[in-house]
Amino acid sequence: MQLVAIKSAPVVSAPNFSNEEVQAMQRAVIRLFDHWGITDAQAATLVGDIAARTYQRWKQGEYGRGNVDLAARLSNFIGIHKALRLLYTEAERGYRWIKASNRAFGDRSPLEVMLGGQLTDLMRVRRYLDSYRGAW
Repeated sequence: MQLVAIKSAPVVSAPNFSNEEVQAMQRAVIRLFDHWGITDAQAATLVGDIAARTYQRWKQGEYGRGNVDLAARLSNFIGIHKALRLLYTEAERGYRWIKASNRAFGDRSPLEVMLGGQLTDLMRVRRYLDSYRGAW
């Protein structure tokens, strides 16, 4: 019997954000959600299915401790915002895009897709925008 060595895939570690960096992203996303017209209940779902009251405390500056999932979600929202700012010179158009029906999402809005609550739902919207602007 011959033993065969199996190569393992390289381990890719998650970004290591400091608590201060996560809090800075939380502040930015709170402002972004305000521009998007997101309710506190929707925001609580989007940032990882936290209690709406916890999100309201964030708005008062009580952020708590961040984690990898939260950092990934916040990073995706900032990426979505950046892509929209690159695609639309008029900021309000980008803010409205989030709630507009879109054929790419089965005539659902990007917000409806993201409200699925999974990190992959956010990534789907971000990948769509990145691929759309990638043609430039």
